[in-house]
Amino acid sequence: MSQFPPLLLLPISDFMISFIWVCLGALNRLTVHRIIGLGFDPSADMAKGLLSVVSMFLCAWLGKISRGGSYNPLNLLPGAISGHFSWFVFTVVARVPVQVLGCITAAKLITKTFPQIGDGPCLNVEMHLGALTEGLLSFGIVAISMEATYITSDDFFMKTWISSVCKVALHLLGSDLTGGWMNPASAIGWSYIDGKFISEEHLLVYCLAPVEATLLAVWIFRLFVKPTEEENITKKKD
Repeated sequence: MSQFPPLLLLPISDFMISFIWVCLGALNRLTVHRIIGLGFDPSADMAKGLLSVVSMFLCAWLGKISRGGSYNPLNLLPGAISGHFSWFVFTVVARVPVQVLGCITAAKLITKTFPQIGDGPCLNVEMHLGALTEGLLSFGIVAISMEATYITSDDFFMKTWISSVCKVALHLLGSDLTGGWMNPASAIGWSYIDGKFISEEHLLVYCLAPVEATLLAVWIFRLFVKPTEEENITKKKD
């Protein structure tokens, strides 16, 4: 019973951080395109990338003080897959839907307040190529984040810096093709406004492909890292 309140607080933290993440993304676009007036020049991408890194640091810090809150289902799935079945069920049934709800709530608020800065998923390539693109991008960021956590688990700044900079780089690589979302909850949040969140294109490209890529990244990471850990333990004993 003593563990119930912290578990109850996790979905609340997920909702709040997901809400803040979507709002920060809209605020970044408003700052770059409207306030600073960079338009759509290459310098605008650099400015948005810098602001995105700051936003990711803020959300990572909020996740740290909330002891596990997150805005992206891809951040939760590796731990859920590697943990007990009950934790997996709790993540899929409670935490991920709450993340989606937080993103939808933020997207609705932004659309009503600043309708000119809405930014839903925009697929500029054929559906299966889009799914492959989002899958590769998601695989890359999940693998990098897991490796960063494994190497620098006690260094919050370095771990967050590696993950955030790599995510911005991957986003830029896929921005002209799929938008480089790598976040099913955020993609659903914006697509819900347009009513496209249940379309085959959206489900395949922005939901199914990133989740499958995450499963593959976790499997490969455990395949190569776990034996290394066991070998190191064996060597220490010898």
